[in-house]
Amino acid sequence: MAKLVEFAKKTKRLGREDPRRIIHSFKVGLAIALVSLFYYFEPLYKGFGISAMWAVLTVVVVFEFSVGGTLSRGLNRGLATFLASALGFGAHHLASLPGEKGEPILLGLFVFLLAAAVSFLRFFPEMKARYDYGLMIFILTFSLISVSAYHDDEVMRIAYERVITILIGIFTALFVCIFICPVWAGDDLHSLVANNIDKLANFFEAFVPLYLKISQEGEPEMTFLEGYKCVLNSKQTEESLANFAGWEPGHGKFRFRHPWKKYLKIGSQTRDCAYRIESLNGYLILNTETQIPEEIRGKMQDACINMSSEAVKALKELAFSIKTMTKPCSADSHITKSKIAAKNLKSLLSASLCKETEISEVMQAITVVSLLVDVVACTEKIAESVQELASFAKFKSEKPKQAPLRTSSKISEPEHVITIHQPSSLPE
Repeated sequence: MAKLVEFAKKTKRLGREDPRRIIHSFKVGLAIALVSLFYYFEPLYKGFGISAMWAVLTVVVVFEFSVGGTLSRGLNRGLATFLASALGFGAHHLASLPGEKGEPILLGLFVFLLAAAVSFLRFFPEMKARYDYGLMIFILTFSLISVSAYHDDEVMRIAYERVITILIGIFTALFVCIFICPVWAGDDLHSLVANNIDKLANFFEAFVPLYLKISQEGEPEMTFLEGYKCVLNSKQTEESLANFAGWEPGHGKFRFRHPWKKYLKIGSQTRDCAYRIESLNGYLILNTETQIPEEIRGKMQDACINMSSEAVKALKELAFSIKTMTKPCSADSHITKSKIAAKNLKSLLSASLCKETEISEVMQAITVVSLLVDVVACTEKIAESVQELASFAKFKSEKPKQAPLRTSSKISEPEHVITIHQPSSLPE
């Protein structure tokens, strides 16, 4: 009973995190029910017979969570099945020319050569990223048709029925996926990259007051201090979404051939910044054990606050720019001010380091400042990439409204859940 209650709670939590998961489940059920009509209605069953099962299998392995994922697997499967069926029929015809003795030898040779060549193509990174599933289906279909054709003279009928039923399954899956509450991978990638930049800004905004032990109206919640951790593990999700988004047609605010690869560049630089933030986070714990002298803290305070506040403003504006698809106007000026404050801070610490009595006390502060300066440099790189994205994607030139800063740590933004439906390993 306890396990059932736990399962019910988990199910409820999954549905609340992303209600699209519930809708997706109903969509899959609807698509399978539609193609099952080939078995339930006698006129349709007589047309294809047992081959109608390929339509059901196709929906199961093709239907993905996003439109891009379904298009990717559907087009890969349809094209691979068509080409493999045509080549399989051609191989059967060529193998039958020498006679019965030479036919099995030639068929075996054709299967070996094509399977080996296509398997080698799967090692190319470009082919593996976009066409790996299609290449696998090509090997499977060609082998099945070539081998079965040796004892079945109706190879043309086999190839025809399989192609038609698979196409029916693909079109059914695409119709349901696109026209019933579609989930666009491009939208998810766009939101994910912008939210990740926001999480960096939230941490950076809370870190300096905590490190310097500056009193605040409210203590920052752990979600703001640990939100950056999900950025560290976002690479695989971003790459999957970018791959699926490349298959999608123009939709909403995204044009056809939107520069999705630019999001990967921004995501990579965001993770570089998050790695440095990971090191900074360790100094929050260390600072509770090792107190910074009041004299050094007083020297650092103004410069650190100026540097962090300007960097936070830049990151907030960059995230807001991506969300609203408008060109960032003042991010560069914020970064310039942050770099000036960082230069002043390094000068202050260098002056303190000249006093031999303070070397041991100032070393930790120098390390933290060095990491803060690295974060500012990463912010500058992110700004350059966002400007590049804005140019390629033709973002609007209107000046956006000021990105809202977090005024209280107790006010949290809703979390945007990205769901990636992992491809099935079934080869059917």
